[in-house]
Amino acid sequence: MRQAAADRDPFLLIGSSAVPVAVACAIFLTATDRKRLKKVAWSHKSEYRQRVRAQIVLHAARGRSNARIARETGLHLDTVRRWRRRFAEQGLAGLQDRQRSGRPSSFTPLQAVEVKALACRLPAESGVPLSRWPCPELAREAVTRGIVTFLSASTVRRWLKADALKPWQHHSWIFITDPDFRPRAQRVLDLYARTFEGTAMGDDEYVISADEKTSVQARCRCHPTLAPGRARAMRVNHA
Repeated sequence: MRQAAADRDPFLLIGSSAVPVAVACAIFLTATDRKRLKKVAWSHKSEYRQRVRAQIVLHAARGRSNARIARETGLHLDTVRRWRRRFAEQGLAGLQDRQRSGRPSSFTPLQAVEVKALACRLPAESGVPLSRWPCPELAREAVTRGIVTFLSASTVRRWLKADALKPWQHHSWIFITDPDFRPRAQRVLDLYARTFEGTAMGDDEYVISADEKTSVQARCRCHPTLAPGRARAMRVNHA
């Protein structure tokens, strides 16, 4: 009976004296807020902590007390109070985690920018015998250049991810300069489709190719290799 009274009355009778009980914050939801909270509260893709917080607010919006919400959800009473109050004061933004100070950064912003700038340059410009920059090599080169005293590949990967830099990837393309490319290519494509001079080839007819090893043929660069940039892989032209 005392628990039920505490749910309804801001005063709890203990012995012969009345002890004041904190009144829960009233929660009023707009249609938009209710829709967003329901989506988070009942979605299997939502983070568990966000799902729990949304459910607390939805229960509170129905006029339920903190004690009842705690009993029905199996949460601690202080947890229910905290997120109910945070939503009442800040709205949906109050359900997000507050920024924590954490430990001081081991690197300065300038060091991070210098490593990113190095990732946007070709390894050949630094005299490194590599075609592309992997994260371990970038970390090693940054230490060699004296940018940092120590740097892990995971830290480099995190910095590059923030600016969508992927220097270990590249795209290849070819600019066609032969004016007779189309008729020559058509003949080769017809052979791949087992067609010769407009006639389908029989089962006892074969096509033998003597030039399939494109990786060992001589290549020249008609255009200089384009270094990687933000959300852009390194571009290499083959001819």
